[in-house]
Amino acid sequence: MTSLDVPKPEYPRPQMVRDRWLCLNGTWQFEIDRGDSGLERGLRSRDLRSEILVPFAPESEASGIGKVDFLTAVWYRRTVQVPSDWAGDTILLHFGAVDHDATVWVNDVEVARHRGGFTPFQADLSGVVNAGEEATIVVRARDPRSGPQARGKQSVSFANEACNYTRTTGIWQTVWMEPVPAASLRRPRIVPQLATGSFAVTTGLTQNPAGSSVRVSVLSDGVEVAAAEAAADLDLAPTLHLVIPEEHRRAWSTTDPYLYDVVIELRDAAGSVIDTVRSYAGLRSVAIDGTAISINGKRIFQRLVLDQGYWPDTLMTSPSDEALVADIELSLQAGFNGARLHQKVFEERFLYHADRLGYLVWGEFGDWGAGGHGPSHDHQQPTATFVTQWLEALERDFSHPSIIGWCPLNETHQVIHDQITVLDDVTHAMYLATKLADPSRPVLDTSGYSHRVRGADVYDSHNYEQDPAAFAEQMGDVAAGQPYLNTVKNRPISVPYAGQPYFVSEFGGIWWDPKAVALSGDDRSESWGYGQRVADEEEFYVRLEGLFDVLLQNPSMFGYCYTQLTDVFQEQNGIYDFARGSKLDVPRIRAMQQKVAAYEKG
Repeated sequence: MTSLDVPKPEYPRPQMVRDRWLCLNGTWQFEIDRGDSGLERGLRSRDLRSEILVPFAPESEASGIGKVDFLTAVWYRRTVQVPSDWAGDTILLHFGAVDHDATVWVNDVEVARHRGGFTPFQADLSGVVNAGEEATIVVRARDPRSGPQARGKQSVSFANEACNYTRTTGIWQTVWMEPVPAASLRRPRIVPQLATGSFAVTTGLTQNPAGSSVRVSVLSDGVEVAAAEAAADLDLAPTLHLVIPEEHRRAWSTTDPYLYDVVIELRDAAGSVIDTVRSYAGLRSVAIDGTAISINGKRIFQRLVLDQGYWPDTLMTSPSDEALVADIELSLQAGFNGARLHQKVFEERFLYHADRLGYLVWGEFGDWGAGGHGPSHDHQQPTATFVTQWLEALERDFSHPSIIGWCPLNETHQVIHDQITVLDDVTHAMYLATKLADPSRPVLDTSGYSHRVRGADVYDSHNYEQDPAAFAEQMGDVAAGQPYLNTVKNRPISVPYAGQPYFVSEFGGIWWDPKAVALSGDDRSESWGYGQRVADEEEFYVRLEGLFDVLLQNPSMFGYCYTQLTDVFQEQNGIYDFARGSKLDVPRIRAMQQKVAAYEKG
């Protein structure tokens, strides 16, 4: 396979770029291990029976496997030649995401274990393989059917149903290697400080040799406009403050998504550069004032769309980098200015494109699967690993300016009991962990339904009422402290609303599939959406505009999130079809959303 044939060859970590790296996407040996007995049967030490195209999951057609039944365990194997010019460096093996429990061996030595299907991990190959040698990489991924697991929208039944989709098992994001010096830079944390026109850059280090220092420079259009240097031999994570001269200050916004280049160097006592990474940053602020969330001091009504991040032939993996860009552009064309990245930690390159296109994002964890799938169970039992995985996601995505809020949980349904439950504990843990990891952004303790953190930054609801008049009546009076609240069988499931910024983070989901209109009976069962299907396309527009207007006319609501950007398998309620093809009059939908929101008149 030539480099031109390697799928998804782009650098997978755009906010921490090193020049030397090796993409390991492509053809790997592969074998399904339905009984999870492969270790006893010697799969770790022999050739596997088939081949797969990494990074596409074996359930996908693009992988060359296309097996959609439950895959209890799967194995991968590939031998690669480590470049000889990496001599003297530590060799790191990176996995963008492997679903769900991964064990990695290199040259028959276990080098990594990781739990969680959405977050990256790496293996240090020191003492296992050297530059110029062959590395035989073996990966086992376990994906058990039962038990609490952060699955996102992956179906726990054999078939897809309602808003649950084809599963993803094993490797589904880029695999790659890079050489780094023993003393090297970790992923930087970049905090924009618009009030002072500066960036606070924290640079973690693997080691800090005597006399070492860190230098950070900020470039605007290729010209250095700010720089700072600090001793690094007493601090494993020095923070440097870089003030941008006023003549070079340019705020990042939806209309002007300007990005500064950032270069970080680790230097030794003699001033020689040990390690260099390139990054970027946007100068913007997010603030809360009563029920308002402002961006750069302005009220920007958040016209968000629910983005599930699935594709017909590649499932949770985007078919290409261009496909990530296309989804953002399709959303913008329809009049949205951002998205909830729903029940999935998206590939980091999506966030890179959101950064450069000025697309607002709420980052979310794929928590569904905590003891029964989705919203219908009262005995949800998320575990400590949910917190661990969410912290990994926060660490990866912390510095992306497009992210303007965090949502660790979604649609937790549990009536408030006299006893403190596991859901109470984990909801508080994930909220507090988010605030500790990132105090610079607002945090929603759970999107819709069971709010458990009194006084959380943001409060919301989900409401799929299809009649605009009834929807308007249900929305209540946010200004009077009486917004719409989700309940279960008319029983309270949340702490009371406390005057926070409020929005409806799921609504609409209008069921429309022009291809299914002529069908009846069982043939229609393959198409699903919320509420009563509209009779024709014109009824769709009337209903949609009515729902939009209810929220746009509410002066106390800072935004909304419409369900959803595209159809996904049987869920036929997208603005576009599953193949991203034309389904509706997009300019007409855009015009509905261009009305000035009452909130923006503020």
